[in-house]
Parts: sequence; C-alpha cells; structure tokens
Amino acid sequence: MPGTAADEVLEDLRREGEELDALVAPLTEETGGRWTAATAAPGWTVAHQIAHLAWTDERALLAAREPEAFRREAEAAFADPAAVDTYVDDGARRGAALPPGALLALWRAGRRTLAGALQELSARPGRHRIPWYGPPMSPAGMATARLMETWAHGEDIAGALGVRREPTARLRHVARLGVRTRDFAHLVNGLEPPTEPFRVELVPPPAAGGAPGELWTYGPEDAPQRVGGPALDFCLLVTQRVHRDDTALRATGAAAERWLSVAQAFAGPPGAGRTPGARSHGDGGAR
Repeated sequence: MPGTAADEVLEDLRREGEELDALVAPLTEETGGRWTAATAAPGWTVAHQIAHLAWTDERALLAAREPEAFRREAEAAFADPAAVDTYVDDGARRGAALPPGALLALWRAGRRTLAGALQELSARPGRHRIPWYGPPMSPAGMATARLMETWAHGEDIAGALGVRREPTARLRHVARLGVRTRDFAHLVNGLEPPTEPFRVELVPPPAAGGAPGELWTYGPEDAPQRVGGPALDFCLLVTQRVHRDDTALRATGAAAERWLSVAQAFAGPPGAGRTPGARSHGDGGAR
C-alpha cells in the first residue's frame, strides 16, 4: 500500500535528525570545547540547542500520548506571560547541564519514541489533533513541526561550528509550514490576518531534484499578493534565522510585504528574529 503523508514526513524527520546527529556526535568525544560553543541564540550553546530539541520532543510526546496532561502543564506554564521564556530556557538549561554523551543519548531516545508515537497515532482510524503551544496539529503536522525545529536549530549549530550545510528537498516541509502559518504569524503579533489569498513561488535548492525551472508553489496563480524567491531564504526567514533585508525574497503587495516582516513558523510568542547583516549566522536570533 502507498505510504501516508505521516509516513513521508516521519521518514524525512528521521533523516533530518540523523544528519544533525552526525554533526554533533563527534563533539561529545573531543576536548576542544565546541560542545559549549556559543550559537546565535543569546545565551545558548550547542548543548543548549540539542537540549532544547530533546525537551520539545518530550513535550510533543506528552501532547501525543496524554493531551490533557499536556494542556494542564502548558496552562500552568503560561499563566504568567513573563514566565514563558523562562519555561523554555529552563528546559534547555537542564539538558545542557548533562554530560554530552548523556544528552546525546537522551535526544536520540526521545526522537525515536516520539516518531513511534506519531506513527501509531496516524495509523488509528479517525481524525486526531495533538494540542500544542500554537494551534493543535495532526500527527503529520506535529512531525512537520519537529522537522522544522530540527532543521532550524541545526542551522544555529552549524553556524557555531563554522559549517555550511547543503539544503535538501526536506525543506519543502518547512516551506509549506511557513505558508500555512501566515495567519498565525499575524495573530501572535497582534495583527489582523489578511483575508485575500497569497501566491508563493519558491525556487528549490539544487539538491532538491525536480525538473529545471520547477517551483514550489502555494496559493492561486492569479493572487495579487505574491512572494517569490529562493526556498532556502524563505525557510530561514519563517524560522527567523535571517533578517528580511538579507534575503533575495520578493514581495508584491503591501500585505505580502507585511507578512514577510512578521513571518513565524514556530509556536509561541513572537520571536526576536535576527539583526540585519547576520546572514552568516550572526548575532541575535529566535529560539
């Protein structure tokens, strides 16, 4: 039988995790200190980045298996708006304090367990929605969100290590999520979402395959509000790993331009984004 949408994205999530794993695994055995190298997210080292991924995998697993328990935890954590950043930072800080090998093992086990839980949930009859810090998601949607986070935090880690990773066809999941979160990005910034349709046309990275000149497209062809340019730039922007001014993205229409100024594919409050000129993994950044 043909695979489901969840099967496809879970396989790509597995590959994304393995690629990042291969980048950081050697750091646990060295003494040069790169496991504690500072990344573009203020106060976060490579260890904090991996700890954050492990922590959010744990939260996603709780949401998938015990949704009511997750809701209670999230409500308690967000009861004080000022404590939101502390909630996230504390999870990263606890993990980063572990010995490197133990943290790596924790992340590996957590992502395998989460993938199994999402696979199991997607195979059940009916329509299942998993609660989260933003809108609830399907199992495939949660897998997409985890892939987006793995890729984005992987970019932070690669920047800290002076490594430039080749973008892959897996970015299509990040791009699609970036498009689907257009209205969410407006709402978390206190803006009214646009009512008119948008057209997004992205040039995939060379390694993505496909016919020459093929685009990743979203929305009606005749939409007056339009966004176009490199898929990599769009993915970096919606994960707030680059400033709008440092991309080759083009916007046609005031609503499209405004969207690019607030684009955010990750759940939670508005991110700080990156400062202009920080294209090469510079200072400032979202977590």
